[in-house]
Amino acid sequence: MRSYRAIAFAIAGVCSPFAGLSAHAAEMKVLASTAVKTTLQELGPQFEKETGNNISFTFGPAAVLKAQIDKGAAFDLAILTVPLINELVTAGKIDGRTQAIVARGGLGVAMRDGTPKPDVSTPEAFKKMLLNAKSIGFNRQGASRAASEAIFAKLGIAGDIKSKIKLLQTTASEGVVKGEVEVGLGPASEILAASGAELVGLFPKELQWYLILHAGVAVASKNTSAAELLIDFLKSPAGAAVLKSKGMKPG
Repeated sequence: MRSYRAIAFAIAGVCSPFAGLSAHAAEMKVLASTAVKTTLQELGPQFEKETGNNISFTFGPAAVLKAQIDKGAAFDLAILTVPLINELVTAGKIDGRTQAIVARGGLGVAMRDGTPKPDVSTPEAFKKMLLNAKSIGFNRQGASRAASEAIFAKLGIAGDIKSKIKLLQTTASEGVVKGEVEVGLGPASEILAASGAELVGLFPKELQWYLILHAGVAVASKNTSAAELLIDFLKSPAGAAVLKSKGMKPG
């Protein structure tokens, strides 16, 4: 069915291919990475209006949500990083046939609004920014932590900035806004969504690491069709447009 709907998405000037596709309203539980929070907050109501289905979202770091699923949390659809979705498929909690890339986004540098912004456009400028920063933070359980730490090692400054690093319980941008750290490192989509924080710039292309998010339907879901329909909606032109406006790219 999905391939037929995909063809429908490409036909311009026709009514929404989603309207009326749900014979009975579904009550879906969706667990999703905070990297796509603002995207889903905008697209969710559109999907509900067009299909008659209802969605309850739970957002958080991908690793935290994965741990909740491991402990038995009920869900219909999960949108997490690729390795975590793969683990859930292996564990028999997500149907691998439904697995699909829905978004990808790069990492960026966050600082509080109104503060002087350093150059981060080149590896050398990025390195200088880190060495000059008073404090640097990123989410302790976020997927970007390992990438940031690998970049510090690549730049040869891991030891030099070790004392400045703070592992945050919140997103990097929230840490900046609260004054926990001067510089926050995390998904650009999260930074753009934060009130009081500013995206100084993306990581230089030579150092960039992309957060790739997969969606997958729970094996135990009683709303499989509705969940698959939501995946299609996220991958549709409308979904792609919203993703781009939030600092991410379609799958």
